[in-house]
Parts: sequence; structure tokens; C-alpha cells
Amino acid sequence: MELHNIVEDIVISMVAEIFNEIEEKGNPDELCLCEQCRTDTACYVLNRTAPFYIVSNRGAARIQLENIESQQKEADITVLIYEGLRRVNHNHRPGRDIPSQFVPSDKPVYNIPNITGRLFDGNNFAPISGVKMELLCNGVLVPMKDRNWQNPFNLVTHTEGTYSFWPIPALADKIGNRIIFEYTLKVESEENEYEPITHVFSIPVISEIQTTKSFTLERTYKLPDLFMFPPGEDEYNRSLDE
Repeated sequence: MELHNIVEDIVISMVAEIFNEIEEKGNPDELCLCEQCRTDTACYVLNRTAPFYIVSNRGAARIQLENIESQQKEADITVLIYEGLRRVNHNHRPGRDIPSQFVPSDKPVYNIPNITGRLFDGNNFAPISGVKMELLCNGVLVPMKDRNWQNPFNLVTHTEGTYSFWPIPALADKIGNRIIFEYTLKVESEENEYEPITHVFSIPVISEIQTTKSFTLERTYKLPDLFMFPPGEDEYNRSLDE
């Protein structure tokens, strides 16, 4: 089965359109508009945008843009593109000495799957935004696979409660080893509107020789839905259940 995220097509097209428009206007802010910055900006937007998947070999021609717009507003994507463009230019100007997490392709590694989930308000089940999420291992922030994935991850309105992390592969002694990676997900509200929560989970991984270079659904670890409550609400609701 071959799946395709149609929102990816929309985002890539809009990024190209906006970058080209800035270039045509003489680029007054002297932004970097290179291909790498375009790719980084598209990744920034897609990591903060809910996907819309289709089976690419069935009925793709019947998918109309208005079906997508009910889930993804063009204005929201435009705002994210400009936000991503500013952040990419501020943090990752070409030519800067950017530290990278390099894993040799000829060494056995543990390919950690993409970790994803959703966060909701425990009272009204609405998606939450405006919170900081940290993925930890042994109390330390887990390094991400590349600079297009953030840790900490700031959950914004456009993601509709969806978050994701993609840890860097870990070196292994040999192929076929199986170990369990223990992680802690810490969530804190920026405005103290919710009680902080901590979710502990583990992922078993078998070492292999090839590092995964692209995202696939087969390598996704989905966490259960998480819920946050205003201060004191969680204890109150528990007392009612007892």
C-alpha cells in the first residue's frame, strides 16, 4: 500500500510561490532563498500541520482542493511559511558552522521510529496549543535526527494537538541486537493554564545496518492520546470517580 500526504504538495507549492514572490520583489530583507532554506521551511511547516493522506494509486484524481481546505486553511499555512522562513534564516544561515548529528551509514544502528501523538484538554477534549513538550532519555533532551525536528517542541494552534519527534539513530555493536529505549515526555503549559504532565514509555528496537533517511508510516510509534487539566481539575475529577 502506497500512501501520500496531499498537504505536502500544497505546502511545497506555496513555499515555492512565496519564495519566488520575495525574490521578484528584490528581497528587501536580504533573506536567504536557497534551495536548502526552501526545504527547511517546508519541513518546518509540515511538522506543524496536520496531514491529509490518500492511497496514491486509488482515486487521487478525485481529491479536490476544497476537501483539503476544510482541514488546512491556506492562510494558516501562509503564516507558518513566513514564520518558518524567519526562523530558518535566523538559526541556519548557509555557511554557518552548524553542528550536526552524524551517524556513519556503514555501521549498525538502532533506528528509532518517529514518535507521534496528540494532546487534548481533559475537560472539553479540544486540541491543546501553547505548551512546551520535551522528549527526555535518562533526564537529558534526546537529540533529533536533523535540524528540521525540534526538541523541545512548542505545540501551536495549527497542529491541532499533534506533536512529533524523530530521535537520531543510536550506534549498535552488531546487527540484530534488541534493546528497549526508555523515554519520558514532559509537557508544560506556557501560561500555567494546565497542570504539567509526564508520560513514560518505552520502544523496543532491533539494530540494523541502514539508517532510515525518510519518514514512513511503518516506522512510526504512536503514543496514546494525552490529556491536560487546569490546576486542581485533575484531582477534582479523580475524587468524583472514587
